[in-house]
Amino acid sequence: MTSRFYHFYLALFISLAFLIIFFTLSAFGVIQSVENSYLIGEASRWCEKVSGGLFREPVNTLTNLGFMIVGLFIFWTLCNDPKDNTNPFIGLNSISILYASVVIYLGPGSMLMHGTNTEWGGWADNLSMIMFIILPWLYNLFTMTNWSTKKFLFIYTAIVIIYSVWRWFTDFELGINFNLFGVSIGLWVISETLYKFWSPAFRFISGFVGFIVLMIFGTMPQEVFNNLNEFWWIILFWLPGLIANKKPVHLRSYKWFFLGMFSYLAAFAIWLTGVPDNTLCNPDSLIQAHGIWHLLTAISTYFFFLHYRNLKQV
Repeated sequence: MTSRFYHFYLALFISLAFLIIFFTLSAFGVIQSVENSYLIGEASRWCEKVSGGLFREPVNTLTNLGFMIVGLFIFWTLCNDPKDNTNPFIGLNSISILYASVVIYLGPGSMLMHGTNTEWGGWADNLSMIMFIILPWLYNLFTMTNWSTKKFLFIYTAIVIIYSVWRWFTDFELGINFNLFGVSIGLWVISETLYKFWSPAFRFISGFVGFIVLMIFGTMPQEVFNNLNEFWWIILFWLPGLIANKKPVHLRSYKWFFLGMFSYLAAFAIWLTGVPDNTLCNPDSLIQAHGIWHLLTAISTYFFFLHYRNLKQV
């Protein structure tokens, strides 16, 4: 093993170790749910028939290998990169290693949910999603502030730890009508738009971009303002503009970002059909909508990786 590829082989080893342990514990029935065993033979909440075998949802479990493969490929790419002190997504450094690692963990996190049908598996899955989705918008803020890499990593880690503990004792919305995953999608698009059109004036109006994101996902402004007790978190749409006090020093090519978003939105549209009450749901099929969601979102993470690698000096 050469030192140049150390991180790739380490990630590969950890990934294989997880799979061996996961398959072994599943084979002996150690980690599957007991309280939900009465659902065996019926459609899960993600359509696929619940199995009494190795995994509760076999297809929805194994399609998560896509995330692990993409993450490992990102590591391989980074190991082959030349040194670049201007772009944290070229070559091995704390930010690029974090991104690749989080992409890999999307796989095990989701496997633990679909493979076991347990509450703790759902927690692990939700945490993996949060660990990924907060990274792009925090990184965008990092590029538009005077944050050091150490400060960026501290803020990221603090959010992950606080969320993981809070989520363990509450629910998906943390008991306060706050869906961090959904809000982070808005913050991501807002921060990307701010990066593209940064100006002192746009900092103050960038938050309105969040309403466009809400409309794309089917929530109209009238609904928001008629239910402010439920949508109180829209005030966070102005967080990027408040923090991003420095004009970016690079230009980005947005083709990879739009390809990533297209892949994600296509996956989301398919995800909506992967529920028992949808006419397209076939619990016995080897082609599961939720499994396709996994594969397409795995591809989108690679597109986003390419997006952050493609920079030009202003």
